Amino acid sequence: MARINRKKIKEAASGYAFASPWLIGFMVFTLGPMLFSLYLSFTDWNLLKKLDDIRLIGFDNYVRIFSHDPRFWISLENTAFYTFFSVPLGIIGALLLALLLNQQVKGIALFRTIFYLPSVVSGVATAVLWMWVFNPQFGIVNSMLRWFGIEGPGWLIDPNWSKPTLIIMSLWRLGGSMLIYLAGLQNIPDHLYEAADLDGANRLQKFWNVTIPSLTPTIFFNLVMSIIGSFQVFTTVYIISDGAGSPQQSTLFYVLYLYKKAFQEYEMGYASALAWILFVIILFFTLLIIKSSALWVYYEGERR
Repeated sequence: MARINRKKIKEAASGYAFASPWLIGFMVFTLGPMLFSLYLSFTDWNLLKKLDDIRLIGFDNYVRIFSHDPRFWISLENTAFYTFFSVPLGIIGALLLALLLNQQVKGIALFRTIFYLPSVVSGVATAVLWMWVFNPQFGIVNSMLRWFGIEGPGWLIDPNWSKPTLIIMSLWRLGGSMLIYLAGLQNIPDHLYEAADLDGANRLQKFWNVTIPSLTPTIFFNLVMSIIGSFQVFTTVYIISDGAGSPQQSTLFYVLYLYKKAFQEYEMGYASALAWILFVIILFFTLLIIKSSALWVYYEGERR
């Protein structure tokens, strides 16, 4: 018995030794900063001052956020608007693109590569590209509209069009989700389609009754990741608004406002409180989707 226990202890020690680089990295670079930011959210601390100047203020930062900070509500509203439209469009667009690229035609590998490439392009380069495309004076979009006698809007410089423009821009990076959908499509067993053919199902019926149910785990994953990503959008908004959330705060998204508080106004305690509120919001929607998944996510072999 003692020999068995020593063997188990040795195996456990070996396992932890191999996992130690990740565990140390997690403790130092993830868990440690998270706990420190939680502590800072209850303090008043200017980033330019020493750690000795940290002053505990309890829940004052949270009270100030919800009661005396109109920019918090503006940033939350802008982010919610973006999430509400960009996530469904991204889910549907990526799925349609995957269906298109799942066809067995000559050169399909090249087309898949082309559609995936935008996903690996730098966010800064993408933002600069779209700023040129949507330039109201000499941009490609408005130039094409003028051919048809239509005077295009101001797009990114118009507060009424800035968020819809950002939603359109988000569709540029569908390649990542498309690739996941494509893997899911190719993992659907052929016998399900064969059974549908025997039942006389047409293409639309096979898509609705075979493809969609088989893809629900993939849809579930992409939905969760898309919501998390949409609440954390930053790079594109920072570039197009020059870090100011212009025009008229219409692009003042949540993470951009958090960044401004932390690294422009140096209110690190306040910014930490904003970060934890965002964490709770994302956690709420993630748990909501996970809880609802029992109603609509189908796993092969599972009895309903």
